[in-house]
Amino acid sequence: MTLLAAYVRPYRSRVARSMVIKLLGAVTELLIPYILEHLIDEVVPLGRLELVLLWSALMIATALLTRQLNVWANRIAVDNAHHVSYDLRQALFTKTLSLSGAQFDAFGLPSLTSRLTSDSYNIQTAVQALQTMCVRMPMMLLGGLAVSLLMDPPLAAILVVIVPVLVAVILLVSRYGIPLYRLVQDKLDQVVRIMRENITGIRVVKALSKTGYEAGRFAAASREMARADIRASTIMAIPAPLMQMCLNLGLTLVVWVGARRVYTGEIKPGVILAFLTYFNMVIQGVMGVNRIFIMLSKATASANRIAQVLAAPEDLPVCPASEAAPADEALIRFDHVSFRYDSAAASHARREDCLSDVSFSLRPGESLGIIGPTGCGKTTIVNLLLRFYDVDSGVVSVGGRDVRTYPLDELRKKFGVVFQNDMVFFDTLRENIRFGRDLSDEALWAAADDAAASEFLHALPDGLSHRADIQGANLSGGQKQRLLIARALAANPEILVLDDASSALDYKTDAALRRAIQARHSQSTIVMIAQRVSSIQAMTHILVLDNGRIIGAGDHATLLKTCPAYQAIYHAQMGELPG
Repeated sequence: MTLLAAYVRPYRSRVARSMVIKLLGAVTELLIPYILEHLIDEVVPLGRLELVLLWSALMIATALLTRQLNVWANRIAVDNAHHVSYDLRQALFTKTLSLSGAQFDAFGLPSLTSRLTSDSYNIQTAVQALQTMCVRMPMMLLGGLAVSLLMDPPLAAILVVIVPVLVAVILLVSRYGIPLYRLVQDKLDQVVRIMRENITGIRVVKALSKTGYEAGRFAAASREMARADIRASTIMAIPAPLMQMCLNLGLTLVVWVGARRVYTGEIKPGVILAFLTYFNMVIQGVMGVNRIFIMLSKATASANRIAQVLAAPEDLPVCPASEAAPADEALIRFDHVSFRYDSAAASHARREDCLSDVSFSLRPGESLGIIGPTGCGKTTIVNLLLRFYDVDSGVVSVGGRDVRTYPLDELRKKFGVVFQNDMVFFDTLRENIRFGRDLSDEALWAAADDAAASEFLHALPDGLSHRADIQGANLSGGQKQRLLIARALAANPEILVLDDASSALDYKTDAALRRAIQARHSQSTIVMIAQRVSSIQAMTHILVLDNGRIIGAGDHATLLKTCPAYQAIYHAQMGELPG
């Protein structure tokens, strides 16, 4: 629980205050049966009504004070738990944003989602319980035992025998409970993954009439999680019926032994009433300790999962720049670059490189088009350029510097990027284009003009103030792409990367977009990945990729003469080769 302690530490004074108040509430609660015993055995026999009323008022005041102290302590505990979980969730979210592409792939989006939600909630619940139940329940257990021993040792012997057995059972069961709850969280990751896939791809699922099939997949994953949860809960629930049986048996013994001792005059009747209350408090304390161990078992499993992410090492460290680095006129340079995804995993040791010995360069203001079949490595070039991953061999340079020598923020501020299936956020179109940058509405409209988006924006009744639905569900595919291109252009980036960013645009809009970019962003160096020859044929450089290798390089005219693969793509899309 080192992680939990680290995030509770900043609030230790508030936590201590809550626990002290809770302790005072437990002490006053322990006084109530003692006052009752004194009232019945000592005050009532005197026959003085004023004393009876006085001690009755004292008992009522003690009960009210107990309630108020518990409410106060619980309120502070809830506030502390929210602060701790907020800090932890914020740290986890920030760490998630800083993970490298390889680390993100290793953890997986569903797992990261469940760690941010259910795992952080388990820890919040545990923090709250630590301040309340972890004070009150042990106090009920130990305080009840202590007062019972002082009140009547023979009756207390019943508790002394029962309680250690129950505590031993709780400790033994909890030892096996923590790994089981970790398994439950892993099964939850699978449920989240299937749920996310179906929500994201709901149109495809419905269009292909696969709702029944996907419901079956989800049900199977849910059953697996339910089985794991039932197994964990069943084992952790073993002490509960045992405690209930011991409670009933103990109460029976207390009444029987107590009645005999009252009959022989060894104790008074009020002692039995008080002792029954203390006995119930002690058993409640034991059952509360059991609940604490259940919550801590869940919290420990969740804390370990969160700690795995927070402890992930810096996978993309900033490397020192070489003092003897030669001057380079190229803004972008790939020098004999090779790369494969998950290259460190033994199971992938025989996988072919996604990029193999790739070399090219671009000067400021030049443009590069990349074309090739699906899976040939086009997007991988962008991933390496933005340093989402590090190369296995070779060097990727921007501005004459190895990208590994840049702080990541400094490197990525040079880029305006539109990825495949990029994200439109649940916000106004203004904020979707601005994206947290200090840009005026004039700059946003200028970017919309360049992205051929202003026409549909002007057609909306509220223009830039129009709110996009989640994932831009109320926008067409072409509208979303133009909005995303406007976002990339808004800050006049030094390097503009468009990864299949115009696939949903008609040829006329695509051509207008390219003309606007060439006319008003000629100072930007452009890297465009496309499936259409028409989208890249005006680029100063074109790369043709296949299986991670460059099989053609040059401008459009050169490739039509020298690259059979490019000729085949052109012929398939345009119908014929030029004469």
